[in-house]
Amino acid sequence: MRFGWRAICGPALTAATALLALLLDRFLPVPSPAPLFVCIVAFAGSLSGLASGLVSAAIAVIGAALFFLDHRGVSGYVTGDLVRLGLLALTAAGTAGITGLMRQRLLDAFALERRHYATAARLSAALDQVDIGIVLLDSETRAEFINRAFRDYFSLPDEKADSRPPFIALMYHGRDTGAFELPEDELSAFIAQRMEMVRIGDATPININLANGEVLRFSCTALPDGGRMLSYTPVTDLVRHTDETSRADYYRALRDPAGRKLMRYLRVAE
Repeated sequence: MRFGWRAICGPALTAATALLALLLDRFLPVPSPAPLFVCIVAFAGSLSGLASGLVSAAIAVIGAALFFLDHRGVSGYVTGDLVRLGLLALTAAGTAGITGLMRQRLLDAFALERRHYATAARLSAALDQVDIGIVLLDSETRAEFINRAFRDYFSLPDEKADSRPPFIALMYHGRDTGAFELPEDELSAFIAQRMEMVRIGDATPININLANGEVLRFSCTALPDGGRMLSYTPVTDLVRHTDETSRADYYRALRDPAGRKLMRYLRVAE
């Protein structure tokens, strides 16, 4: 047991209660402090753990024994006093054990949750550093996580990304911002096809052409909990350079986040 204000608070409060009951009993009738002792033991166990609770229980039994020894001017113990002492000992020890173990289980659960949160935070930070767009959907196709690359590809504001939008809302956002390199009359069918792929967990990869010249390879992975992981891998270099060899440098320049390669290409083209 670590010594600190939490550890000594329960035993000190139990001892103070016992002394106060003994003092007051000399001047006026005082009811048995056993119920109050049990409450203090529960408080000690929940505040500092099993050890503090057991120490408080021992002090409570000793205090009750002294209280019954000279209660109401009758010296010694009667059968009823011994029975009450035994019940108090069992109740106080049980209370200390239950509250102490419950406290330990709660602390372990909190520690495990903190570790999971720290791992999730590190994973989130790592996924924000890759150039692959990642979207995690729950079983109702609401976005639980959207990494930085996806937000940049589709000009998705952080406020909207952090509001757990459904996947259909992400598709409509791409349509409304003109992100897709598709005629308007084909957008509805395209969105319906993407929604169906996500719904059934179709893992067939497809290429998505963006209006800015980039190409993303879309893939849907079904997760054990019913959710989906969507990945948008940039494949502009692998796809666009086969379209027109003379413009391969231009398509590769589109993947430069700072735009330096694109500026050099445009200067050379001029």
